[in-house]
Amino acid sequence: MRIFTLLPWQDWLAIVWFFGSWLTYSWFARHESHKRPSILRATNRYRHFWMLQATGRDPRVLDGIITQNLSSTPSFFSSTTIIIIGGLFALMGTTDRASELVREIPFAVQTSVLIFDLKVLLMIGVFVFAFFRFSWSMRQYTFVALLIGSLPSPEEFDAGKFDRETFATRASGMVGLAAETFNDGLRAYYMSFALMAWFFSTPAFVVATAVVLLILYNREFRSEVLEVLKE
Repeated sequence: MRIFTLLPWQDWLAIVWFFGSWLTYSWFARHESHKRPSILRATNRYRHFWMLQATGRDPRVLDGIITQNLSSTPSFFSSTTIIIIGGLFALMGTTDRASELVREIPFAVQTSVLIFDLKVLLMIGVFVFAFFRFSWSMRQYTFVALLIGSLPSPEEFDAGKFDRETFATRASGMVGLAAETFNDGLRAYYMSFALMAWFFSTPAFVVATAVVLLILYNREFRSEVLEVLKE
C-alpha cells in the first residue's frame, strides 16, 4: 500500500485518465470503423481489391514483394522500440542527473528521484506494449505470405474449382488484422508523447493526453487522406 502514498491523488487521477482514455479510444476506433468511414475501413477495401487481383495473377511475385515491404515497417519499429526500452533502462541508472535536468526547467514541477523512476517505468511499460504489438504484426504478415502462397492458380479459379471472393476475403482480412495490430503499436508511440508531459507537471500530462487523442481521432476519422481514399 506504500506505493499509493508516493503520489498525490491528482497524479493518480491523471494516470487513470491516461490509461482509461487510451483504452476507451482504442475500443471506440475499432468498433466505430465498422459504422463510419475511417482510415482502417477505407484501406481494408483496397486490401480486398488487392487480393482479388492476386487471385488472377500468376506468378504472384509482385504480391510477395508488397507483403515484404509492408512487414518491413513493423520490423523497423520493433527494432527501434527495443533500443528505446534499453535507453530508458539506462536512464534509470542515472536518475539523479536526469531529475536535476528536469528541475532546471522553469515550468517543471520538482519531484523526488523515486517518483521520477516511477514515471520512467510507466514509459517503459508503454513501449513494451508497443513492441509486442509490432512483433505480432510482423508475424501476421508472415501468415499473409502463407495465404498468398497457398492461392490456387488463376486457371483453377476460372474453372470454378475455388471461389475468388472467399480467398480474397480471407487473405485481405489477415492483412487488415496485421495493419490494425501495427496501428496499436503506433498509437502507443503517440501516447508516449503524452506521458512525457508528466515529467513536467500533472496538468500538462492531462492536457497532452487529450491533445494526442484529438490528433489520433482527426487522423483516423477526419483526415484529408481519408477523403482521398473514400473517392
